[in-house]
Amino acid sequence: PPWPGKIVSPPKDLKKPRGKKCFFVKFFGTEDHAWIKVEQLKPYHPHKEEMIKINKGKRFQQAVDAVEEYLKKAKGKDQVRIFTNLCSCFYLVSLENIKDDPHFHHFLLSQSEKPASSMEPITKRLKIIEEDTGSTSIQAADSTAINGSITPTDKRIGFLGLGLMGSGVVSNLLKMGHVVTVWNRTAEKCDLFIQEGARLGRTPAEVVSMCDITFSCVSDPKAARDLVLGPSGVLQGIRPGKCYVEMSTVDPETTIELAQVITSRGGRFLEAPVSGSQQLSNDGMLVIVAAGDRSVYEDCSSCFQAMGKTSFFIGEAGNAARMMLILNMVQGSFMATIAEGLTLAQATGQSQQTFLDILCQGQMASTFVDQKCQNILQGNFKPDYYLKHIQKDLRLAISMGDSVNHPTPMAAAANEVYKRAKALDQSDNDMSAVYRAYIH
Repeated sequence: PPWPGKIVSPPKDLKKPRGKKCFFVKFFGTEDHAWIKVEQLKPYHPHKEEMIKINKGKRFQQAVDAVEEYLKKAKGKDQVRIFTNLCSCFYLVSLENIKDDPHFHHFLLSQSEKPASSMEPITKRLKIIEEDTGSTSIQAADSTAINGSITPTDKRIGFLGLGLMGSGVVSNLLKMGHVVTVWNRTAEKCDLFIQEGARLGRTPAEVVSMCDITFSCVSDPKAARDLVLGPSGVLQGIRPGKCYVEMSTVDPETTIELAQVITSRGGRFLEAPVSGSQQLSNDGMLVIVAAGDRSVYEDCSSCFQAMGKTSFFIGEAGNAARMMLILNMVQGSFMATIAEGLTLAQATGQSQQTFLDILCQGQMASTFVDQKCQNILQGNFKPDYYLKHIQKDLRLAISMGDSVNHPTPMAAAANEVYKRAKALDQSDNDMSAVYRAYIH
């Protein structure tokens, strides 16, 4: 049956399972503990009555009573912090299923084990990475990797854009106990998140006016500008002190323009594009690259912890856009090269599967290579990162290179292949569908 619990810190000698993002959970009433996948957690309070109706057992009722008693003992701010922790940890898989699951390594501890308090602040590893580029604009980057449980911010969070990436981000924000208001151009996409406890904003301006920190994650520079500058847009809701975080992958000129108009109204601006895919977004394993107002970056700490495995802060607004375009340029070019290798193997009478097997045993082995190649061989081009978006990123990266007279011949060649794939109606497929540009 479903069972209530809270995220706690695991014993120091207990290793975290590999694979998907998971948390160490203590179950109320039984005092058992287990590693739980993030997708198996649901907010406690919104689902409480539903779960009580499903489970009439005495032990379950005792567990619920233990939760309520735990809340009663909390006072003031501590009560809010404890409550939000509980909201993030309603467990929906039976204890028997945990023990019997052969695909995921769970560990049940005896009642004598004493895990650290869930109220302890999240453990962070902070390191400074020196930039050996001679540039004076970026002297160093702060990289924060997060381990442990998450205490959600008490700030009200807004989110604009529920596409492939945004949907996973919002889901994880809600699971980790954040108060989130959502908006999407096609309102139907909001319904699922409303059911999970999100609030609905009728316009971008309304979301910004209702929230302390508003995130945006849309498809391209035009969409990002329209969201801010258009009718009932973000700018109409900005007031002094409100934070706006642009997560879209756009060109640095767009980012700098948005930063200027937001700050001109007294708002605070951060750009925070992400490196990853739909699956990594769903798993809460994105890499966040941020720049702009450092205080906003710090205010977003619990949000970044919910959506990603690592976050970087790299200086003034525009730097994150530049870095993300370079990263996506490399990724897009690499994907086109892999597709070229697969088709050349076929053209020369070699086994594509053998090519992949050898590739995945060498220095270029990675989850990215394995998954993309397997999907190609299976004819599965369900979008994890749209082909049209990686082509947009390549185009913007090439333009950025032109602006500083830097050659980008590899990216330019890859861009032409993606344009060919778009002409073959592959825009809304995964980037790996660039493969089809070589076989038609």
